[in-house]
Amino acid sequence: MISVNTTKELPVSVGILAGGKSSRMGKNKALLKFEDTTVIQRTVKEFADVPDMLISAAAVGEYEFIGVPVVYDENADIGPVEGIRRVLSAAQNDYVFICAADMPFISRDILRYLVQFICSDYDCYVITDDEHIHPLCAVYSKRVLPVIEKLIGEGNYRLREIFALCPTKFIPIGLSCCDRKAVRNINTREEYTKAVRPLVFCVCGYSDSGKTWLVSMLINEFISEGYSAAVLKHDGHDVFSDMPGSDTDILRRAGAMAAAVFSDTRYSISFTGRLDPEGYVQMLRDREDTPDVLIIEGLKASPFPKVEIIRKSVCEESVCDRDTLICAASDCIRPDELPCPVYGLSDVKKIYLCIKDHFGMT
Repeated sequence: MISVNTTKELPVSVGILAGGKSSRMGKNKALLKFEDTTVIQRTVKEFADVPDMLISAAAVGEYEFIGVPVVYDENADIGPVEGIRRVLSAAQNDYVFICAADMPFISRDILRYLVQFICSDYDCYVITDDEHIHPLCAVYSKRVLPVIEKLIGEGNYRLREIFALCPTKFIPIGLSCCDRKAVRNINTREEYTKAVRPLVFCVCGYSDSGKTWLVSMLINEFISEGYSAAVLKHDGHDVFSDMPGSDTDILRRAGAMAAAVFSDTRYSISFTGRLDPEGYVQMLRDREDTPDVLIIEGLKASPFPKVEIIRKSVCEESVCDRDTLICAASDCIRPDELPCPVYGLSDVKKIYLCIKDHFGMT
């Protein structure tokens, strides 16, 4: 149930449209990697508290593994209008929130916002921003089904025709608490890289296994192809570079929660407190100059995708969760010992290309 106000609840189903051809992307957009999952699985997780959720697909086979009921197109190649028709027909509730499977930042807050406007005066409730209306970020009543079926019968597949024929309320996202990126679609590889950056992965291994060297080599590879990169290093010993007696050390000891040093070309900020990796990722995403890639050195136990270094002189066994491994770099592990590619310790180019393939980068 999605709460409308403090006195009642309105049952709303969720339909995720994943039947597009992804022709401009060159591969299925819904299954692109996003942090530790895929774009569509993130959407499913975002609306996990909605009892009735459906995925609309063009054909059998791609999304059954997610564990959400799937409905399939009966009219091929006519666009999202068919997905909306199928979801509305199969949904348990009279109102259905429709979103696209290629919206990596879709938020349940959008649904909570839209539901507040539902009344007997309208059949469609559509999010708008300063530039566009978003038919695939909208609530539809089942009352529009006859209209959709009539339009399909006439060969008219434009979603805007639904709004011309049905009472529709256009609702500005700017009046909500949601960021505009919540309705952002990804259609090309460039949009994907920009939308989900930084792409995050870890380089893991025991001390003296060569993590810092591999991280520096991978940074060079990304930069050589025009990508920007940032690094987060996990220090399990709580040892930092502020020298005792330095200005920043004196200021922090005096009680400042943060101390910064800056020049015309760079700056460094030292905070007192805890920052988890997810917080750091969000901090980077909030910047205008968000890097394309974030490499975390360490964090073997994290859920982030990983490159694991396994060096014979340090430790001959893999210690990371195998489901999170992108690949391994080793001088002692056989390829059949891990469910991922295994390269030599110095095979930087192969490791780099494997990382790019994992994230769908070209």
